Amino acid sequence: MRAYTRRHPSTGWSGMGGPAMADAGAELIATLDRLAVMGFAEVVPRLPYFLRLRRRVERILEEDRPDAVLLVDYPGFNLRIAESAHRRGIPVVYYIAPQVWAWKKGRAARLSQTADRIAVILPFEVEHFTEHGGRATYVGHPLLDRDDHVDSREAFLDRWGLDVDRRILALLPGSRGQEIDRHLTLFAEAAQRVIDRRPDVLPVFSRAPSVSAIPFHATGFPVVEDTWALQRHACAALVKSGTGTLETALEGTPLVVAYRTSGLTAAIGRRVVDVEHIGLPNLVAGRRIVPEFIQEDATPESLADAVIPLLEDGSTARSTQIEELAGVRGGLGARGAADRVADLLDEVVAS
Repeated sequence: MRAYTRRHPSTGWSGMGGPAMADAGAELIATLDRLAVMGFAEVVPRLPYFLRLRRRVERILEEDRPDAVLLVDYPGFNLRIAESAHRRGIPVVYYIAPQVWAWKKGRAARLSQTADRIAVILPFEVEHFTEHGGRATYVGHPLLDRDDHVDSREAFLDRWGLDVDRRILALLPGSRGQEIDRHLTLFAEAAQRVIDRRPDVLPVFSRAPSVSAIPFHATGFPVVEDTWALQRHACAALVKSGTGTLETALEGTPLVVAYRTSGLTAAIGRRVVDVEHIGLPNLVAGRRIVPEFIQEDATPESLADAVIPLLEDGSTARSTQIEELAGVRGGLGARGAADRVADLLDEVVAS
């Protein structure tokens, strides 16, 4: 939004998102706290809400006739909006395309038919759409565009009252309520096993502002609200699968990936997901460079056993992973993803 508005200051925006989108000038018709749901079984109780929201968006498309629609991720909902806009002759740019290489491969053809431009953030994704006639462009990863405003280690430790003499183990259990339910206790129990064997380690949780602080403080471990600095200054990290794994990798911090979901969602996932890895660093590298533990394999014991070697200076596990993570950063292209997406918007609006 900011990249496009710099070029076209009179642009008006309406959409779904969070405080950052509102700050950038969007009139929000739905907020992230209502949209944040993951999984298969978990979506079912929310279907009436999403059906109402879809009808509301379609009314906006019909009555306001925007110059273009920019859809970001969220394929279960946004693919339908892409089709609605396409039927009305409204140009569509889809940014952060569905992970068709992992599951629901039919979405590649579906999106290729309805989106005027598809902006992908992983280099190998382009071919999955071009083979169906889609106009896909690799724009680079948006994480590379973040402003590098992170506290120094000294300032970070002082701000949050952390012991300067202990190695930090970052604990990132997720930013949604259902993720906290699945991972918080698991990560806390794994962290306790780590410090039972390595008392010089200080486990520190990262908490997103959108989730309650109460369960975090009940773990007895320190809690901070500066994830980026924690990722940078930690010696190693235990991270819930998702964008946080790639953020941690870009900081060069060795990590272990874990993920738990409901039993029904896991059972469905095993039938429909066709991918060897779930961790983004492994997907970018094309091989397993970061340990992954999913569902019943994600136990306090297994996570602690995987984390401890990463905390040891000079260990093979630590040095090898640091070297591999440097390659992950190099595989994500150059800065400027937002400007490249703005280029695509300019193209469809002018056509």
